[in-house]
Parts: sequence; C-alpha cells; structure tokens
Amino acid sequence: MTTGELPAEVRDAVVRVGRTARLLVAMDFDGTMSPLVSHADDARPLPEAAAAFTALTALEGTTTALVSGRALASLRAVASPPERALLVGSHGAEVWLGPDSPPLTLSPAQEEALALARRCVESAVAAHPGTAAEQKPAGVVLHYRLASERHGQEAVDAVRAELAGRPGLFLSEGKMVLEISVVQANKGESIAMLRAVTGATAVVFVGDDVTDEHAFAALEPGDLGIKVGPGDTAAGIRIDSPQQVPAVLELLLSTRS
Repeated sequence: MTTGELPAEVRDAVVRVGRTARLLVAMDFDGTMSPLVSHADDARPLPEAAAAFTALTALEGTTTALVSGRALASLRAVASPPERALLVGSHGAEVWLGPDSPPLTLSPAQEEALALARRCVESAVAAHPGTAAEQKPAGVVLHYRLASERHGQEAVDAVRAELAGRPGLFLSEGKMVLEISVVQANKGESIAMLRAVTGATAVVFVGDDVTDEHAFAALEPGDLGIKVGPGDTAAGIRIDSPQQVPAVLELLLSTRS
C-alpha cells in the first residue's frame, strides 16, 4: 500500500458516512492532522489535510471541528483552522463554538489546585533532564518524549506520588505525556456536545492517541471512528499514519460534493 492510498474497507466506510444529511467531521490534531514532532510548537497540519479540511468546512450540511488536547491558543497557533471550524481544546475543558463562546473561568479552589500541580510538575522537570512542562488554562502537562526512559518514568512517578489523593486534580496519560487538569473533561463528552449543537446525523472522528479512545467510545451506530497508527482501539477502522489522513478528508469531500 503506497502512502495516501486507502484500503477498500476504509474507502467504503468513508463513502457511507459521507452520504449522511448533516455530517460532523471532528479531527484530533497532533498525530492526526499533523505528524508527531519533538517540539509541540513545530507542529503543522499536512498541507493536503489542511486544504481538504478547509474545503469541507465550506460545504452545506457539513461542520468541521478540531478536538485536541492542546490549549485553544496553542491549537489556533499551529493549526490555523478555518474561521467556521469549531474548536475544542484541553481535552474538552476549553470550547469555541463562535464569537459568543464564554471564556474558561476557574473557581478559587481550582486556581489553588492548579498552582499546586504546576509547582509539582516544575519540580519534576528541574530534576529530570529531557522533561518539559506545558502550561494550559486549566492544567499542566509533563512531557517526557525527549527524556531517557529512566528520567521520564521517574518524573511521572514523582508527580503521581506528590499529587495522589489531592482533591480537584484529574490525571491522564497520553503518548509520552502526563496531564493534570482541574477540569474533568474528555473528548467523548466533547463529541456528544458537538453532535448536539450541530444536529449531526453522523459523526466522523479521527485520532491517534489513547485520549482519543473516549471519543471513539462515544460514537453511535452510523458514525465512523478512524484510528491513526497502532494500538488497541474502539475505533471501527484503522489507517497507518497521518500521511493517509488527507486521503480520508479528500474522499469525504468528493463524496459530499
């Protein structure tokens, strides 16, 4: 199979869902629209994926959304999404459905818990070379992709031990990241919310990370989940890499056009 080609079962599933009356096309970003990179700020969508996503956004009866673990500001900076696309950041803690969307606000208790989590992660980063902290409006992320296996695991263990049992903190793991949030949200809840606000008769969700499994699990009969890359998944279909994502979006575009 050459890069960009889709197996017959993938093509058939995409065409089927693409014929629905009102389609929601929801995409993870890192590892899906964009290949994974060592430094998060360097991520950019594959040009063909971005072009097809933008064209889908302009179609009648079609809504596009980016559903990411990134903070909204970071997602906007690297993805440059079309103006009409809906955005979900921080795994659902941040939502942009248009100019009237309210900003995220935290309670004093949440602010205090977030400050504690940030201090804990910064301490772990200072002690373990190759690790890094990413700040989000409702959380903090420990990245250890560039750390040795020993330093990465020790950093994760240190943060987990320090925050164990602390109220108001929610920990989750992704690909070489440990995220601590003061807002309990996940991509499955985000998909359900987006379905409701758009009136979608079917949903396509494409993602690669373990955090995307909540979204796959939230899909209903008639929807389509596409897992990018290896790993156990609840998605019904799998493709090999982000390099095949443009073909999926272009097939959706041609079907709905």
